[in-house]
Amino acid sequence: MPRASKRKAAPSTSTSVTSCDVVPPRAASGKCKSRKVVDRIGSLFELYANQSLNMIDPEGIEALCSDLGVDHTNVRILMLAWKMKAEKQGYFSRDEWQRGLKELHADTISKLKKALPGLEKELMTPPKFEDFYAYAFRYCLTEERQKSVDIETVCELLNLVLGPLYRLQVDLLIKYLKVQSEYRALNMDQWLHFYRFCKEISFPDLQNYDSDQAWPVIIDNFVEWMRDKQS
Repeated sequence: MPRASKRKAAPSTSTSVTSCDVVPPRAASGKCKSRKVVDRIGSLFELYANQSLNMIDPEGIEALCSDLGVDHTNVRILMLAWKMKAEKQGYFSRDEWQRGLKELHADTISKLKKALPGLEKELMTPPKFEDFYAYAFRYCLTEERQKSVDIETVCELLNLVLGPLYRLQVDLLIKYLKVQSEYRALNMDQWLHFYRFCKEISFPDLQNYDSDQAWPVIIDNFVEWMRDKQS
């Protein structure tokens, strides 16, 4: 977004009228302040953007992470992408950037850095975490019409997104996924059921697991693998 032009103040004898003169002072102050915030967010975008793409690309995101003091593989960067509703992995468009930073009330790197812990806390509420969990999978669908994600990436994503909440379940699930040979990739339905499994099933005893409840086959297989290990 273009920066507001920096004009010198008009002489006191001038009869020119500015946009802030035709509305009440309090409303004018809020409007001008809001415009300045948008301009600062836009200037921040320019700092990291690839000018030929008019987007922040992977190199720009790495520079952003460096300034935030966060590794580019940190879950908070994925959370930031969720907040922006970023559509393409590794890229932030101007509109996505503006949307996310406005919602976080962050028009400087310092403010953005301070906003990240609050964003993480926001996502710990069940409805928003469920949305974020589903988004994390969609974010990995990098090809047109792609419906599934390879097992290696799924394992990394499980560790990143679900691991902090369900460490024991996720560690064993990842171990199983790496030794099984039936599936090379997983779809969204299977991904969502991993979260349901962690929320609903007593672990590691699995006493309330019922295979008749229409669980995906991969979950049935995981439970069978677990029970074989326990016997």
